Amino acid sequence: MNQLHNIDLKLLRIFMTIVNCNGFSAAQAALNISQSTISEQMTSLETRLGVKLCERGRSGFRLTEYGAATYEAAQRLLLAVDTFCMDTSALKQHISGRLYLGIIDNTVTDSGSVLSRALRGFVSHGHDVQLDIYIGTPAELEARVLDGRLHVAIGHFPFEVAGLSYTHIYDEPDGLYCSCYHPLFNNLPSGEALIETIRDSQIVARSFLQQRDLQLLKSGSAAATVDNVEAQAILILTGAYIGFLPMHYARQWVDSGQMRQIVPEQFGSKWPFSLITRRTSTQPAVLRVFMEALMRHVHAISL
Repeated sequence: MNQLHNIDLKLLRIFMTIVNCNGFSAAQAALNISQSTISEQMTSLETRLGVKLCERGRSGFRLTEYGAATYEAAQRLLLAVDTFCMDTSALKQHISGRLYLGIIDNTVTDSGSVLSRALRGFVSHGHDVQLDIYIGTPAELEARVLDGRLHVAIGHFPFEVAGLSYTHIYDEPDGLYCSCYHPLFNNLPSGEALIETIRDSQIVARSFLQQRDLQLLKSGSAAATVDNVEAQAILILTGAYIGFLPMHYARQWVDSGQMRQIVPEQFGSKWPFSLITRRTSTQPAVLRVFMEALMRHVHAISL
């Protein structure tokens, strides 16, 4: 494909929908076209590119090596196209296009988060903006902002990555929890006995905060490692593990008697949440407007 035409952008968007739906059959509803038409469009794209993008048949849908590389390249290309459209619309004092936003998992129950309020204010201004939200781990969010697949992301990021700008927006309190099936639920020792009991317990740690979690518990290793908060809660609820959870997320199980927080004054802490963007001299208009809306709420809370 030496030159890019409108038909190529259309075919690439179809290809990305197929990948996101994990196959031709599931993509029919999303695209509102028949499976035979989808197959024809994919054949046309493969012909244009000169490579086979996916395997499809009785064995299921699978991207080839070229397909995976094309999918990532298409994400960057279409983000750039959307950004161009947004920047040109901004010249007419009208914000339109797509905003690609990344968020760490399970923040919806956090009353301290300003995101929902900022989005409500942003949308209520009548901007013709389509939101595309991706939920991921801190490392995934940083990688996607850095390579241009996301405009902005919000989460807690233990280490700063070169090429990204970090802006603190609020703090999320967390604590150490066990379930009602764990021995510590009804028999909580104190002092050195508590430290020894915790050290002897099976600990589940979040991969992106593992060293921090283990240091707080004075433990050398974790019995289980997870990359999201929901998996952390599932293992704690089994009664076989103890581990840290955001307090707003754990509250539902504490209120129902399924969990208890272990010595909040000793094992409670706050984790900073930051907004990250790619470090650049220029930003898309839609990103600037969204960040302004977000920071207005941040400043209002801090007053």
